[in-house]
Amino acid sequence: MHITASRTILQKLKIKHRVTISEVEECFLNQAKEFLEDTRGDHLTIPPTRWFVSETDRARVLKIVFVEDPGEVFELKTAYEPNSEEERIYDKYAKFI
Repeated sequence: MHITASRTILQKLKIKHRVTISEVEECFLNQAKEFLEDTRGDHLTIPPTRWFVSETDRARVLKIVFVEDPGEVFELKTAYEPNSEEERIYDKYAKFI
C-alpha cells in the first residue's frame, strides 16, 4: 500500500482539518470495514472515489476519501472527522472485512 497526496491536499489537511498523513496511514492500517464508493453525481470520478471511516492509533475517528490507482496506490483526496450522518451511513452499509 502506498498513499500519495498533492501538496495542496496536505496543506488543507494540516490547516483546515488538523490531520496528519501519519493519522491517515493509521486509519488504513486499522480499517475494519470495506471501502464505500461515493456515488453522488458531483463526486463521480474514474476510477471511482472511495471512502471509509476508521480510527487512528489514538482513537481519533476520521473519514478518509481517496481514489485507488492500479497497484494499491491510494491518492488521498481528503481526511477529516466525520459528521454523525457520515458515520451512520458507513456503519449501515459497510461490511466487516
